This record gives sequence, structure tokens and C-alpha cells, in this order.
Amino acid sequence: MAYSLNKVQLIGNVGKEPELAYSQSGTPYLRFSVATTNSVKDKSGNWKNKTDWHNITVFGKTAESAHKILKKGSKVYIQGRLSNNEYEKDGVKRYTYDIIVSDFNDIVYLDKKDTQNSSDEPTPSAKDEGDDLPF
Repeated sequence: MAYSLNKVQLIGNVGKEPELAYSQSGTPYLRFSVATTNSVKDKSGNWKNKTDWHNITVFGKTAESAHKILKKGSKVYIQGRLSNNEYEKDGVKRYTYDIIVSDFNDIVYLDKKDTQNSSDEPTPSAKDEGDDLPF
């Protein structure tokens, strides 16, 4: 039996309000994007920020729970698997890449609690208020 690994981990910010929808069979799913930013040197040797956008899809009860907490701008840790899809539009093959999140433990909310609260603790993960980052 061949073994393989398909795992993606991101820390970034939610790019737009997450959209909750339901499949024809009634399964909830949530779609949103996460932005990650890295510094790269340009041809002149100057450092520039480069932002990458990642499409995230969450299924089931995890989607419904995440929808209640996630907002545009939320800082999150996401763990999932990379899924690629191919389609044709106007005679041109196009490809999309999504990160599929399937477990409640694979989304950790990193936003600080409300600023009137003196605590520097991050907001709770989807699973448990006491969770730490899983790495």
C-alpha cells in the first residue's frame, strides 16, 4: 500500500465575509479566503510584501460553527488538505486550488479578545476555549 501526505497549514487573515451555503443533499459548507503575506526581495534587492490568497472550504457542522465566529479580518490558523479542480471556460482550461478543512480542530481563532478585556489570551478555538496552537 502506498502512503502519502497532503497537509496544508496557514496562519493569516480572513479576506472576505465567509459564505455559508448548503449542498443539494443538505450538507452545510462554508467558503472564504485567507491572505498570507511574505517578504521577498525584488530585482533591486529591496524587500517587498507579497500577499497570497488561499481559498478555504469547510464542511458539515464545522462549517456552521465556524460561520458563527469567523469574520472578515479574523486572524486564523487553518489546517487542511489541498484539493485541485479543473474546468473549462471559453475554451480555456482553468484550475482552482482549495484547502479543504474537515475537522473542528483544524481551525484555531487567533484574534485577541475584546480590547476592553485586559487579557492577552487569543479567542477560543472551535473545539475548546483552552486550546493552544497545534504546533
